[in-house]
Amino acid sequence: MDVEFPRDELVVVTGVSGSGKSSLAFGTVYAEAQRRYLESVSPYARRLLNQVGAPKVDQITGLPPAVALGQQRAVPGSRSSVGTVTTLSNLLRMLYSRAGDYPPGAPRVDSDAFSPNTPAGACPECHGQGLLHRVTEDSLVPDPSLSIRDRAIAAWPGAWLGKNFRDILATLGYDVDRPWAELSQQDRDWILFTDEQPVVTVHPEREVGRIQRPYQGRYQSAERYVLHTFATSKSLPIRQRMRRFLRTSPCPVCHGRRLQPSSLAVTYAGLSIADMVAVPLRDLGAVLRERPPTTEPAATIVPDLLARIDLLVELGLGYLSVDRSTPTLSAGELQRLRLATQLRSGLFGVVYVLDEPSAGLHPADTEPLLTLLARLQAAGNSLLLVEHDLQVIRTAAWLIDVGPGAGTHGGEVLYSGPVAGLAAVERSATARFLFHGQSLLDSAERRPTGWLRLTGIDRHNLRDLSVEFPLGVFTAVTGVSGSGKSTLVSQVLADVVAGHLRADEEPSEETDDDSLEESVDASIGVTATGVEQLDRLVRVDQRPIGRTPRSNLATYTGLFDAVRKVFAGTPTAKERGYTAGRFSFNVAGGRCETCQGEGFVAVELLFLPGTYQPCPTCHGARYNAATLEVAYRDKTVADVLDLTVDEAAEFLADVPAAARSLGVLREVGLGYLHLGQPATELSGGEAQRIKLAAELQRGRRGRTLYLLDEPTTGLHPADVEVLTRQLHSLVDQGHTVIVVEHDLAVIAGADWVVDLGPGGGSDGGRIVAAGPPAAVAAAPDSRTAPYLAATLAAQA
Repeated sequence: MDVEFPRDELVVVTGVSGSGKSSLAFGTVYAEAQRRYLESVSPYARRLLNQVGAPKVDQITGLPPAVALGQQRAVPGSRSSVGTVTTLSNLLRMLYSRAGDYPPGAPRVDSDAFSPNTPAGACPECHGQGLLHRVTEDSLVPDPSLSIRDRAIAAWPGAWLGKNFRDILATLGYDVDRPWAELSQQDRDWILFTDEQPVVTVHPEREVGRIQRPYQGRYQSAERYVLHTFATSKSLPIRQRMRRFLRTSPCPVCHGRRLQPSSLAVTYAGLSIADMVAVPLRDLGAVLRERPPTTEPAATIVPDLLARIDLLVELGLGYLSVDRSTPTLSAGELQRLRLATQLRSGLFGVVYVLDEPSAGLHPADTEPLLTLLARLQAAGNSLLLVEHDLQVIRTAAWLIDVGPGAGTHGGEVLYSGPVAGLAAVERSATARFLFHGQSLLDSAERRPTGWLRLTGIDRHNLRDLSVEFPLGVFTAVTGVSGSGKSTLVSQVLADVVAGHLRADEEPSEETDDDSLEESVDASIGVTATGVEQLDRLVRVDQRPIGRTPRSNLATYTGLFDAVRKVFAGTPTAKERGYTAGRFSFNVAGGRCETCQGEGFVAVELLFLPGTYQPCPTCHGARYNAATLEVAYRDKTVADVLDLTVDEAAEFLADVPAAARSLGVLREVGLGYLHLGQPATELSGGEAQRIKLAAELQRGRRGRTLYLLDEPTTGLHPADVEVLTRQLHSLVDQGHTVIVVEHDLAVIAGADWVVDLGPGGGSDGGRIVAAGPPAAVAAAPDSRTAPYLAATLAAQA
């Protein structure tokens, strides 16, 4: 590939998903810029920096220093906030430390004393969380009419351990057959809350015919069991179960303000720092301006604070507060916060390499983003964007289109020049959508088979909300960033339906504990009707399908099981006694032991960062020599893992278990991925489509509700068509699909639209309009309406 593009301009790289856009922008341009910069850094300092690696490129000329802003796939921790992302917290802590009004006689303290994330500042009772998780008799014993034998203490496990606690209580003289409500309060308190752990000889009560031997049993109270299990268990399903018996309340010492009393006693402009960080940003600037700086530290810090706050307000984020927890932010809000931080850095003469900055943004929010990008360029910088949003692409001064297809079918520069010139490139998938608009799927008008109604929703910015979702149709939930879409669908609706279906779904391995905390109890106080019309719930999100390179496309979908059985069935494998386990690179036996099945080894370099190189024994194949002697149709198991989905579909066409999985993966547009491609190299959109494919291949049982949160994020319009077609096919088979979505083509093609807003944060959380797309497009108060109306008009 050879390509050139101008400096000091907004340059956009487009192409279908997997065509090579990120490889060009990040793997080549940014990697080379970083390499050149690091050449000027001492070898010792280089060891401390995370390096992308030297790109495979002959020459790049005219390359300025580069700053990269990729999409942040990881879920932030619960202690992360708007203030920590934007550094506003640091400035406010310094302001209170150096210029705050202290009580008489109180010594000045360092800025750490104003952070709930440090030992110096955190409330000693709640450790800076502001909340306490406790158990109560009502939470541990939901039905006091039951006896202990009948499992009145619901928190105890139902297996051997629960029977063990029951038998110990019987040995200690407690009546385990008496209804819980009839036990004395003293006995109930001891059973549930005692700190004692007596050891007694237990004569267990077991079924007739089973061997019953006495043993030494140690008792622990229900409270101790729940708190210990919740704190130490590595199993997220178990943590979820224990969480149901905990009651969360504000800390009685700090009253939810997270800080030491001495820190809360310091004020500025009459407010403690806990009160200051709770003020919306649009009001925070006014608070700081009302008190002119009277000291030199304040005169230095306050102007910087105001400049940062004014920028965030200008970007439409004035409704956020400094202490707003990052996990509660939408992807669009987080993206703008990070971009605003870069704008405040004051750099010029650099090239900003951005990965889909419009991802997760409503069309109305894209306009402030374009303003920000224009200001970055006006400051003397070059911008190189990997982008799919047509609104952003049309504003570019220069367009690089990569394609024509994905994977091995891509990697070619189809066009490089001004945007208008792309119209003449027939091979470009982008040109069709950029100049002719996205086409809507032709689907017959569907009528709901029923309704799912939720009332009394009160979570985040949703306040006493009632909503209706039609069943048996395709519904899009829309609204500006921060309006409450993900809270409504991914938390409240999902938890309500899961609770009513008793579908204690096991979270996937990559579910984050903090996101689990956010979703827990979202259904409390919500009344639901119509859930009985559903049999299953399936949630498909963009979380990674694995956190290590050992997880890949083939292992996640179960496809690799079929591949290993094929190899185990070959004559050579049978002759040697190899089972399917021999062909796994994750267990000892068939894998290469030099690299433990990784395919590469770490190399430590003196005074330089460690690097990786192919394993010297297996040369990246991951298996030992004996395993690689087994071939199926002249290919080893390592060769099969190196096939793309399209290639494997032809190679394994006569293996039914593999052919079905591969066919579904191709249907969702992932034919370009390699079977052994590590999960860590997949985009969020790819991970979501893999999860959808894994669900589609299982066979669709009963009436299923599919919930998807922005499934088109990171997808080219051509890939959006493929994905949307699959989702509509689910509806045609009698299922219900509800998506949180910003893509106007998807919204316009939906059967029903629920529009939240009108704004974000405290200005949102209300249903502005609901109905068919044409009805929502005519809603006067909807910020989605004008964009949706334009899309419908273009397709008319």
